Amino acid sequence: MSEYEPLILIVDENEDIIDFLVRIVRSEGFKVLTANKRETALALIGSEKPDLMLLDSNMESMDGLELLRQAKVISQDLPVIFLSNHRDTHGAVMAIKEGAYDYLTKPFESNELMQVIHQAFEERTLGRKGKNLSSKLREMKSLKETMGPSDEVVRINSEVNRVAESDFTVVIIGETGSGKELIARAIHEASPRSKAPFIPVDCGAIPETLLESELFGHERGAFTGAEVQKPGKFELAQGGTLFLDEISNMPLGSQAKLLRVIQEKKVYRVGGTKPISVNVRLLVASNQDLHVLTESDSFRRDLFYRLNEFSIGVPPLRERKEDIPYLAKRFLDLANIELKKNVKGFSESALNVMFNYPWPGNVRQLRSTIRRAALLADELITEKHLDLKRVPVPGLAFTPRVEGTPWKGLSLKEIVDQSTTAVEREVLTQVLRNTGGNKAKAARLLKMDYKTIHVKLRKLGISEKGIEVGQEDQQPFQENSAKRLSA
Repeated sequence: MSEYEPLILIVDENEDIIDFLVRIVRSEGFKVLTANKRETALALIGSEKPDLMLLDSNMESMDGLELLRQAKVISQDLPVIFLSNHRDTHGAVMAIKEGAYDYLTKPFESNELMQVIHQAFEERTLGRKGKNLSSKLREMKSLKETMGPSDEVVRINSEVNRVAESDFTVVIIGETGSGKELIARAIHEASPRSKAPFIPVDCGAIPETLLESELFGHERGAFTGAEVQKPGKFELAQGGTLFLDEISNMPLGSQAKLLRVIQEKKVYRVGGTKPISVNVRLLVASNQDLHVLTESDSFRRDLFYRLNEFSIGVPPLRERKEDIPYLAKRFLDLANIELKKNVKGFSESALNVMFNYPWPGNVRQLRSTIRRAALLADELITEKHLDLKRVPVPGLAFTPRVEGTPWKGLSLKEIVDQSTTAVEREVLTQVLRNTGGNKAKAARLLKMDYKTIHVKLRKLGISEKGIEVGQEDQQPFQENSAKRLSA
């Protein structure tokens, strides 16, 4: 071992487990710090800068995953080995997604633990050397490598380079799965804030009641369940970049508070009265046109104007097909590594199917399709391994039309109004049936405000399950017209 003795932080609330782990790592010549509280662990990471952390996931007084997230904010390249109960495989997988280096399932052998620790140190050393690569080698990590060689990606890459050096707020618009977060990360990595944290927040995945606590933090006792003080994402992103994905899902009340934070550069934790200054660059993304949403009052106009200092449009995968073969090969290489396989490539028919498929789920769908196909294939991925069923390009699945002569006696406006009502009723009925009556999901699918869908359903007499109720408003277009003609 070198003269420098790496420092390992052990975090657990069980003293017996701490003693057991301390004996193992000290016998290998490592220095050791221990903590049995979240605050102590975070303070030690900031002040002592340990080289590695051993973190027990099964603790009653603190959430191991949340501690992992906060530790990564303080020290992004800190290797964290998650020590997981054999029943908590889901927690272990989540830990890897949150940035843990590896996890061990208890009980484990001491030599197994030390093997993982040594591997972590070796990879961290190589990673630090990699940070000194020339700018030419760093260029390999451009969007061209991650998104493809198409002209559209070249255009996006140019826009990223143009805006990255500034502190502009950027709005990224594109369909779900098209790569909006990749673009946000590329802006951050190319910016002067690249050494500070990049904190992503999915506004569509956080319940409305918890969103403000996630963004702005909360004080202890601010609400039921708030047992400890918690910093918000704005605080965790201090000096860096905060990425608000699917911001169109943010409630209007939260939008007003976000606007205030942007203008004042201060946050107030939920339940707190003390302002906290924040220095954060804001990047936002949406799968809907925010300008259109302002017209229907679903998104605050003043917030949109404040956010829209620069915008980047991301075309769906079906509009940049030349990226499909490149991305498919890239995802196959990743799948081969993950699955420990050696699938050589794609048959000609498989390439043709992928090229002509509309990919409603975009790049995200392509990656999951290739991963599954690699699992099933041996030598080549064929059309049968892809298992892609034909689907229509997103849009209306029917063409509304007026049949017969129902327009006699009616003005054009009356005909259009009745036709529009018929189309709205049919679409809402079908979507609600498909979502099992989930109005929030239906609103997201139709890209409309949650309150608006309630108003529409009441007006059209449609129940939660997509069943039409009431008789007067439910007559077909032709029957309504016939009544008017006979009146």
